[in-house]
Amino acid sequence: VQLQACGGGLVQAGGSLRLSCAASGRTVSSYAMGWFRQAPGKEREFVAGISWSGGSTEYADSVKGRFTISRDNAKNTVYLQMNSLKPEDTAVYYCAADPEGWAGEGMDYWGKGTLVTVSS
Repeated sequence: VQLQACGGGLVQAGGSLRLSCAASGRTVSSYAMGWFRQAPGKEREFVAGISWSGGSTEYADSVKGRFTISRDNAKNTVYLQMNSLKPEDTAVYYCAADPEGWAGEGMDYWGKGTLVTVSS
């Protein structure tokens, strides 16, 4: 499974971005998927996760109410809608997938990341 994240960029504080992560090589409709991020000088952290059906989602406290994870299994794609962005959201965002369910940092497949920069 190859994961390709896109949609990052430079945005002002308070703005919005939508990240996409397209999977190829195999259908991921039965995989748990999620987003993580790594800010400069910090360790990678969990952002949001979604079950294979989309019926269950989880968010880091720092993004609850501002970010929404969703998926379109017909398109083999997971999304992260980010609203009310803050400078502290600046990071490289990675998508991940796992056929056995949610595994946090132990997810089997990882994309290369897309950079989100939020200016104040």
